[in-house]
Amino acid sequence: MPLLRRHPDSPEAPVDAIDATVARRPDGGLDVRFTLSGDLSALAIPGPASPARRDELWRRTCFEVFLHAPAGRGYLEFNLAPSGAWAAYAFAGYRERAADPDIDTPAIAVERQDGALVLDARLDTPADLPVDQPWRASLTAVIETADGRLSYWAVAHPPGRPDFHHADGFVVDLPPPTPEAA
Repeated sequence: MPLLRRHPDSPEAPVDAIDATVARRPDGGLDVRFTLSGDLSALAIPGPASPARRDELWRRTCFEVFLHAPAGRGYLEFNLAPSGAWAAYAFAGYRERAADPDIDTPAIAVERQDGALVLDARLDTPADLPVDQPWRASLTAVIETADGRLSYWAVAHPPGRPDFHHADGFVVDLPPPTPEAA
């Protein structure tokens, strides 16, 4: 289970840990889980809302998955908010926006446990993403405190200011899924 680390330039946050898991499904989709442990009362966590596609989720507490298939330059970005809001973007290259991917609304479930927030998401991926090839992922989070400060979390941070789009952050290997037993 990859552990996300706070960017060194981010302010302290009442977060003990953020763990993430991601697994590819044989149908080409992803199952993702983020577990945020800490003082939830000191964080700004959006309450439940209807699951809708929304831009700029990164301005508040949200979890993110970036995907890259090494055969090309492009990558995908998924933003998942504890409210159930989500966004998906495609990029032709580093921060070069492409047409948004045509995918179904992700199934997002959020649960509060003793000192932890768990977000599970079932993501579809675009049909043109090669299922039979390995992918690389960057797992990230933006965490807002109750007083409005933002901290940036990732499995790996490239040098300099927080940049979740940087290729050096794509460090989680996702091999092709094992075919389901017939």
